[in-house]
Amino acid sequence: MAGIGFELRKILKRNSYFALFQAYSYAGLISSGPWVLSILGVLFIGLLAFGSVSPADQITQFQVSVTYLIATSLILTGVLQLGFTRYTADRLFEKDDSRILPNLSGAIFITTVVSGTLAIFSLLWLFPAQSLLYRALMLGSFVALCNIWITTLFLSSIKAYKSILGLFALGYGITVIGSVWLRNYGLEGLLGCFFAGHVVLLTGMLMLSIKHHPSTRYVEFDFLLRGRMFYSLLLVGVLYNLGIWIDKFVFWFHPDTSQAIIGPLRASVIYDLPIFLAYLAIIPGMAVFLVRLETDFVEYYEKFFDAVRQGGTLQHIENLRNEMVYSARQGILEIIKIQSITVLIVFVAGPALLDLLNISSLYLSLLYVDVVSASLQVVLLGILNVFFYLDQRRILILLSALFVAGNLVFTLLSISLGAAFYGYGFALSLLIAVITGLRLLDRKLENLEYETFMLQK
Repeated sequence: MAGIGFELRKILKRNSYFALFQAYSYAGLISSGPWVLSILGVLFIGLLAFGSVSPADQITQFQVSVTYLIATSLILTGVLQLGFTRYTADRLFEKDDSRILPNLSGAIFITTVVSGTLAIFSLLWLFPAQSLLYRALMLGSFVALCNIWITTLFLSSIKAYKSILGLFALGYGITVIGSVWLRNYGLEGLLGCFFAGHVVLLTGMLMLSIKHHPSTRYVEFDFLLRGRMFYSLLLVGVLYNLGIWIDKFVFWFHPDTSQAIIGPLRASVIYDLPIFLAYLAIIPGMAVFLVRLETDFVEYYEKFFDAVRQGGTLQHIENLRNEMVYSARQGILEIIKIQSITVLIVFVAGPALLDLLNISSLYLSLLYVDVVSASLQVVLLGILNVFFYLDQRRILILLSALFVAGNLVFTLLSISLGAAFYGYGFALSLLIAVITGLRLLDRKLENLEYETFMLQK
């Protein structure tokens, strides 16, 4: 999300309560809009198809198929997401714009080949009983999603946030509206709408990319060269996405907490619904995350390193460093505050919310745990974001690996302890990663001048 601070600062310069409200609303839409649209789109398709699709379990098969597509595509493209985004940012900093579009084409080419190959072998081997049309639509949707994640991050790096949100609205609008027409065709009809919406979404993103960075060259792989690609970021991208999903996979494939849905795909009714509702509660924290860290912190971050590069006085550099440290700490503290308020609201309104959605109150305790977990994930994201700016890639690997390992071990332990402990594995792994991240961040910020001047190669 680097760069959104420029837009937010323009809004906040008006110095009014309405401008403040507008900035937080804009940040909330940009940070959570595409994700909320995708989740609500799939949910609406299920609601619209209810009663029209026979047998009814095909709706569940569609939603589970899409969930696996999203999860696996995010983990796979995590290999390239952060590394290619860093490559794009470096070229923008160097004002070498002509390399951006051909290297995006190169990244898309590699993503298409790798994701397509893996999907073909997986679908042929794991889904022999499913129809050829189902497997073809799964293949097309998986490749499209993988390319969408890469292109979304690319467009974020060039600050095309409103366009991204608009394209997601268009793509999922087509998916939802199309499902009304094709729902009588069952699972394949719903999956066909999902595929069509994402093809439109990806096409729009590619057209927008060409518009922003036209080039006479078509395809390059300069981003893979030594010194251009930071391979540590490839590991961070995979680990972070795996950390988010690994507890879900454990619940999906543990025999005590899941059931078969279609082919090898399984789902966990007891775990999936509360975590979905809990993730809706991160929108306020994400808005604060962007407004505070991408405005105040980034402003002093840029001033600090500009002063270092341009030979500012030591006192001036120290003052800017103090302001940067203060803004980072205040930003993370505000994320904790707003998410704490959100957690309290969910705790109070939880029973009424489940009753409104006609969901059993047995889910209430797991919903509470998942809301705390989702809130901790926002805090962790804020900490990681500061480390990304400080280019502390070893710490990023450490925190991401800690998140993955903790989530896997504690989730398995929670299942062995029984239903009363479900969800605590995710929460505990995030709590450990957050506490570790805060301690390491304090240490790095305290030694910032020393590391800036003395540890450069």
